[in-house]
Amino acid sequence: MEFDCNKKYYCLPTVVLAGRPNVGKSTLFNRLLHKRRSITDPTPGVTRDSVSMDTFIKEKPLRLIDTGGFKIEKEGLDDLVVEKTIETLKQSDLIVLLLEAGNINAEDEEIISLLRPLQNRILVAVNKTEGGRLQEFAWNILSYGFEKVFMISAEHGDNISDLEDAIIEKLDFSKVKPEEDSEKKQIRIALLGKPNTGKSTLSNRLTTSDASIVSDIPGTTRDVVEGLFSYKNHNFKILDTAGIRRKTKISENIEYYSVNRAIKSIDEADIVFLIIDAEEGLSDQDKKIAALACDKGRGVILVLNKWDTMPQEKNSFQTVKDKIHFLFAKMEYAPIVPISAKNGNGVDKLLDTALLLYKELTKRIDTASLNQALNRWLEEYPPPIGPQTRFKIKYAVQVSDNPVKFILFVSRLKAVSEAYISYIRNKMRKDLSFSQIPIEIELRTSQKKKEKE
Repeated sequence: MEFDCNKKYYCLPTVVLAGRPNVGKSTLFNRLLHKRRSITDPTPGVTRDSVSMDTFIKEKPLRLIDTGGFKIEKEGLDDLVVEKTIETLKQSDLIVLLLEAGNINAEDEEIISLLRPLQNRILVAVNKTEGGRLQEFAWNILSYGFEKVFMISAEHGDNISDLEDAIIEKLDFSKVKPEEDSEKKQIRIALLGKPNTGKSTLSNRLTTSDASIVSDIPGTTRDVVEGLFSYKNHNFKILDTAGIRRKTKISENIEYYSVNRAIKSIDEADIVFLIIDAEEGLSDQDKKIAALACDKGRGVILVLNKWDTMPQEKNSFQTVKDKIHFLFAKMEYAPIVPISAKNGNGVDKLLDTALLLYKELTKRIDTASLNQALNRWLEEYPPPIGPQTRFKIKYAVQVSDNPVKFILFVSRLKAVSEAYISYIRNKMRKDLSFSQIPIEIELRTSQKKKEKE
């Protein structure tokens, strides 16, 4: 069966990369994807959550999963990481066990023993053998009962093509189906916020899985963890991200890359769920995240998590809502939804709100209807008529949706005040039903004006 690399497919076979910490799994993951997706660092245990991505290898579609390192001596979150890794391995179609040339240790032997019942779906790759380095020692790995080993260098690309050929040969693609229903396009949600606000708890609840490791330790999530779910006949893709702290509090390279990856997820999303700890309230850092998403034209929902821990008094939500609007007037249009990710309260309301935002984000207004509305707005509140402030708005067009952007063609660019643009934007929100999303308005000199010049 031939596949089109420009199309999306589902029911994909899964390939899981396994091994002890710092053996090069994330480097191999990035190499097979032909892009930097997992965070790589010499510090052992960088990868915690299983990071997955759909990709094509040798023009065949599959899901590739990078797992946390398998450790014997555990501390902190290691028990959770290992438990997650084992669960992922058992559900896989193929396991690529990554070992290091000339350095087989007790952790390697432990995972080899653990994987023995899955022997028929394992490929063994010995990493860091660039230029034939330590290959004479690597062949000793055959003594553990493996029929074949692949000598590779994930960093330099040595023999990666041979490994890819073996991966494809081992997989069954008969159940893969093309994603043909264009009406069921995925709605992409990025979960952003400060550390320990409940992003991973919400992600797991939405996807009804334990894909994201949940812990009281701030900074548990490092990579972006993706998950899928459906709600009211709509498909969603969740991007669970690392908690974002102020730059002055970022103390290590790993966290720096985690935060950058979290911020970059805004570009990949349609809507941002900004998760706010209801007890702590809105912070300056939350405001910066929301403003960044707004500047990129993304829908933003302010999600007040842990609402079940707040005093349940009459009008308590309205009081909090008013306070947020006072502190953050720029985002007054953004909906605020109280939830408890832990027990599920308010999650349906959150998803209903996301569907409303997505409808606004993908709405197009035809040019005739837009200019009829524009003429009404100009009659209700005409532009100034002073010699220095006089201008005319000739017409308007919507040039894009998601993000929503309009262009106004005017007679004199410099004469148009920000106050008047705000008036037009507010009218668009009210009359055109763009009430809960950011709207970008660009001014251009009308064509007739340019021809005269």
